[in-house]
Amino acid sequence: MTQSEVTRPRSTSRFVGLVAFLGVSLAAGWLGSVATATGLESWYPGLNKPFFTPPDAVFPVVWTILYLMMGVAAWLIWSGPGSVARNTALTAFFVQLALNAGWSWAFFGAQNTALGLATIIALTAAVAWMAASARHVSRPAAILLLPYLAWVGFATVLNATIFFLN
Repeated sequence: MTQSEVTRPRSTSRFVGLVAFLGVSLAAGWLGSVATATGLESWYPGLNKPFFTPPDAVFPVVWTILYLMMGVAAWLIWSGPGSVARNTALTAFFVQLALNAGWSWAFFGAQNTALGLATIIALTAAVAWMAASARHVSRPAAILLLPYLAWVGFATVLNATIFFLN
């Protein structure tokens, strides 16, 4: 057995890994959507929002695509050879995923724009950390994370503006 055979998952486990990373990413999205649903009906419509707020229907479409992209990115990282860089990028994946779900609970669940803002600032940093870490393992993974980083940056500006308007 060569060293790459020892450190790289085999094709069957690679497929299982892909399904697992997609599942974990989508599960985080679902967990966040539970909190979002409670605040979306009663609390969120009453907030003052900036003119650049997208229509509500845009969010689930964009987020579903982003969760799929981050799952594939994490899978690409996991599929790479074992290294400190790979472990760092995977740690960043799980940290940002927890913050991602946590933001929905902070903003919508707790109905707290300040707590949401603090969480999304940490989320933005974690996504940037993941993307920067990913480039040392898989350039395609890092590229897949760029739209996510851009969207979270936009969401940070949106959350901050909602905080200041309310």
